[in-house]
Amino acid sequence: MTAEKAAERTSRGAGLDAAGLAEIHELVRRAQDTQFDPEPFLDLHTPDAVVVNIAGRRVLGREALAAAMRAALASPLKDVVTTAEVHDVRPLAPGVALVSCTKRVEDARPEPAAALPTVGALTYVVVRSEGRWRIASAQTTPIAQPG
Repeated sequence: MTAEKAAERTSRGAGLDAAGLAEIHELVRRAQDTQFDPEPFLDLHTPDAVVVNIAGRRVLGREALAAAMRAALASPLKDVVTTAEVHDVRPLAPGVALVSCTKRVEDARPEPAAALPTVGALTYVVVRSEGRWRIASAQTTPIAQPG
């Protein structure tokens, strides 16, 4: 969904204008684009961010996220690529929004230790901090695929 369409659906009386929505969409895009580059990726998160990945691993705080990310990039998980499509942005309070996405997982590991889900419902809580939006929470719930 484009930021403009999302603005029409979510911003009426909610304090989030088209520019704010565009910034949130850009944050999601940057998180996707930097998934293999720890420093810029981590900078997109608040210091106390909570992340639960599609496999159910929870990390608390940017330092723990950095350690988990570096470990993953030094393992076969470096061959797992994810993309996210934003479906809805809902302001919760001034400077706080809930972002609903679909995450797609491409597992290109030569020999996967265990199969990963290929689709998940990704939910971000984003906050406006230091003049920009950052991820405070990310939760990915696997979506069962018929098969």
